[in-house]
Amino acid sequence: MRRVGEVAASVNSAVDIKNGKRPVIFVGNHSSWLDIATVGSILPTVFVSKSEVGKWPAIGTIARLGRTIFVSRNRQETARELREMAERLQGGDNIILFPEGTSSDGSRVLPFLSSFFAIAKPGRLEQAGAPKAPPVLIQPISIVYDRLEGLPVTRNRRSVFSWYGDMNLAPHLWSFGQWRSMRATIILHPPLAPEDFSSRKELANATFEAVSRGAEQLRQERHPDAKTKV
Repeated sequence: MRRVGEVAASVNSAVDIKNGKRPVIFVGNHSSWLDIATVGSILPTVFVSKSEVGKWPAIGTIARLGRTIFVSRNRQETARELREMAERLQGGDNIILFPEGTSSDGSRVLPFLSSFFAIAKPGRLEQAGAPKAPPVLIQPISIVYDRLEGLPVTRNRRSVFSWYGDMNLAPHLWSFGQWRSMRATIILHPPLAPEDFSSRKELANATFEAVSRGAEQLRQERHPDAKTKV
């Protein structure tokens, strides 16, 4: 595991929030079930994940133990889900979002859905009847699995890590288990303040640009700090 950059803020409790500290919403690209273990091993965060993950063997158990917030695509549940996220942030938790809305093949970052940023920049509909989240920082993060058996991960090897589309999980896990050595690199980009953006769409686009650019640099081994272990 390799990390480039620093966490934007240090928040540990509701007292920190009352004293004016901002919790962090990490926003990253998503290509694998591995992202939960990878990010969770180095970042102090609670995951926001689709409800189906809670039913997956082993992975679902890990997600529940990590106090994951499970969300659905049902608009009738949106208020409840935003309420839970707001309460976690008020309690001093950081959270992480994967606003592509699905996992990808790892070769590119899919466009971000601006609706995922509602907790950071709520509109009138989200504000109605829901607890107000504290002011937050958005920290874009780029996640790339870049070493396999000590060698750079080429395009035809990304499937070792990536799990997407209608791929069957069990064969993928079996194939993944045949490899002995691998590495992921995570870039923590400079944080963004939601109030600096005129709209949720603008915030989503700025976050996407940072995440996409960093991921591309890592895939091509062009990031300026790519040789620095942190």
